[in-house]
Amino acid sequence: MIEKDIEKVFFSKEELSEIVKRLGAQISKDYEGKNLLLVSILKGSVIFMADLMREITVPCEIDFMCVSAYGNRTEASGNVRIIKDLDINLEGKDLLLVEDILDSGVTLSYVCRMLETRNPASIKICTLLDKPERRKSNIKADYAGTFVPNEFVVGYGLDYAEKYRNLPYIGVLKPEIYENN
Repeated sequence: MIEKDIEKVFFSKEELSEIVKRLGAQISKDYEGKNLLLVSILKGSVIFMADLMREITVPCEIDFMCVSAYGNRTEASGNVRIIKDLDINLEGKDLLLVEDILDSGVTLSYVCRMLETRNPASIKICTLLDKPERRKSNIKADYAGTFVPNEFVVGYGLDYAEKYRNLPYIGVLKPEIYENN
């Protein structure tokens, strides 16, 4: 069982549901009459994105990007790679990047700069978790579900070495799991 690797539960399934409902209501209000395109930054945001789009009440399109700056490490390498690019033309779209966690900001800063060249009407960021004390780039979320302290969290899409994404809650991973890797 992967639960044995979790030090403590940070956000329960029910707490996550409330956060997603609040974000969905605010995004629906703010994007009324706009050309909303939700872009999930894979793989971590896929569960959050699926729940969030069901809470959004205005018309929207979706697309996915797979971007990597971590590999199997706990720190961003600074080398951002686009593994899967968008399929939809961004021109005139109101782009909302949906992220699981805004940590160093290195990846999202790179993605925003790259996508700005494709002439969207706007680019905003929605993150489930915001960890501002680790920020290395000057970037902030327009929609942040909640703040987290500097602990290594997994579950609800967040992983360590591709594991733990399937936990229905967000928990703190025991340090002995990742410290010697």
